[in-house]
Amino acid sequence: MEDSNSLEKLKTIREGSAEILVAEHVFYNPVQEFNRDLSISVLSTFSRIYQREKAETRRKKAKEGDPPVEQVAIVAGEKCEDGLRILEALSATGLRSVRYANEVPGVKEIIANDLSKSAVESIEKNVKHNKLEHLITPSFNDAMTLMYTSTHPDKRFTAIDLDPYGHPTRFLDGAVQSIEDGGLLLITATDMAVLAGNSPEACYVKYGSVPLKTKACHEMALRILLRCIETTATRYGRYMVPLLSISADFYIRVFVRIFTGQYACKKSSSKQSMVFQCTGCESFTLQPLGILKPNPTEQNPNQIKFGTPIGPYVSSRCEHCNHQHHMGGPIWSAPLYDVDFLKELLETVEMKQFKKLTTIRRIYGTLSVIKEELHDVPLYYTLDRLCGILKLESIPMMKLRSALLHAGYRVSYSHASKTSIKTDAPVSILWDILRFWQKSHPVKKERLIEGTPITAIFAKEPTVEYRLHDIHPDANPPSRKESLSRFPENPAAHWGPGTRATLMVSDNKMMKSVKNQNKRRKEQDIAKKQRQSSGGDSPERKHPKTDQGNGDKETEEVATAAAVEETTTCE
Repeated sequence: MEDSNSLEKLKTIREGSAEILVAEHVFYNPVQEFNRDLSISVLSTFSRIYQREKAETRRKKAKEGDPPVEQVAIVAGEKCEDGLRILEALSATGLRSVRYANEVPGVKEIIANDLSKSAVESIEKNVKHNKLEHLITPSFNDAMTLMYTSTHPDKRFTAIDLDPYGHPTRFLDGAVQSIEDGGLLLITATDMAVLAGNSPEACYVKYGSVPLKTKACHEMALRILLRCIETTATRYGRYMVPLLSISADFYIRVFVRIFTGQYACKKSSSKQSMVFQCTGCESFTLQPLGILKPNPTEQNPNQIKFGTPIGPYVSSRCEHCNHQHHMGGPIWSAPLYDVDFLKELLETVEMKQFKKLTTIRRIYGTLSVIKEELHDVPLYYTLDRLCGILKLESIPMMKLRSALLHAGYRVSYSHASKTSIKTDAPVSILWDILRFWQKSHPVKKERLIEGTPITAIFAKEPTVEYRLHDIHPDANPPSRKESLSRFPENPAAHWGPGTRATLMVSDNKMMKSVKNQNKRRKEQDIAKKQRQSSGGDSPERKHPKTDQGNGDKETEEVATAAAVEETTTCE
């Protein structure tokens, strides 16, 4: 009877193949369905690769005369004794684990862990409700403790999913030690304000890198997180290979494999760079922390030598506008994804069973844009910002891309911005194209103020005549031609990570922010009424005059801060 009463208080949530029962005190965020759908697609692809690699290892170890080694058939929802051992370190409702068990083929075991006792009780209910006791093991433990006690090779996990509220860095040390060789880490970071440059000092404390305020901040956020994972792994003689890195909505998500190898770790410094960004025209330059030099010998013609670069790569003043530079980083400057893995992932999402995913259209569109990205070009510019710096009428994107392609350079979009320009052309070429565009679309003379980037850049003449009006056949990418869902709009108001103290299972999830609007003003009104009713705010009351100086200034600052807070809406 008690059990039936408790079930009546639970709310039923259906997502994918899972049906979960959620209590009000357990955190569930429906806005991350895209995250979960994508993770299922990535894990399914990784599972097939994992089985192929194990079959290949068995073939190499097989002796002459042994029967031929066949790859194990894997089916979603069924236990595979030679399959993935997955840890969901911060499970909350257990929804993600339930979906992994039902939809990812080749799973041996899933550990659904949480530090909250009520959350673990919810996990146990949902495992029984979905009849997945043979695949999911609920765990009531601290995530870091669980990973640190699983560092022995026999206890390591094949995949670890870290989806915390905020930054994931405190879990990385345990994760890179408790993942098996070639295992997969799935990591989310939602503290985008920190990663995007709003609090450089906080970002350095959490990630060990300084971000820059740049239009490419979302890609820089990915590269800061990847660099943090890499430096954590190399302490233990391990290194990282990114399979997929994505910026979506209010978070970033990376999927990386961890391997062991001291020699590969030595190459790590050549995959990390400092970033110099001009304070005027915002052009950026990357300087690697290390370089690889060819050092062939007769015994080893492919031998390389490790060295340090000679720098800095920029002078004290920007060559384009004569402004100074900010320095940020270090960031991961190697590719954000693996080309072969991405190709197989796209084949996965085209399979019949994945067509049922609610966000499949967005997944396919986003992956298609990522596939078109120049994977060897770090960061990007945006068309609106380039034209905004020069106070220039915006040039059509297809004309700018065509001019770059006709000039012999490569160009692509970034999945992180619909106005992005990712190109291997130096920024001097971009400014030159815009100078040429300005000839037919002149800037007003009153805009040409001495000492500004616009004056310095337009002081030069374009070096060549660019083919702006001859649209290059490759200027329009396939994802755009096919009208794929490349840069979807936010599907609902208040689209964000929510808060731990907010119920995230119904349409009332934003009631907390509504309640807190104009909170200070309401408190002041109540206090004023109380003073009036007690006679404390009488017209006869004399207020002492304050001296001019620090006292008045401080009072003014407090009043200004209060006014700003009163007019700010919680989002």
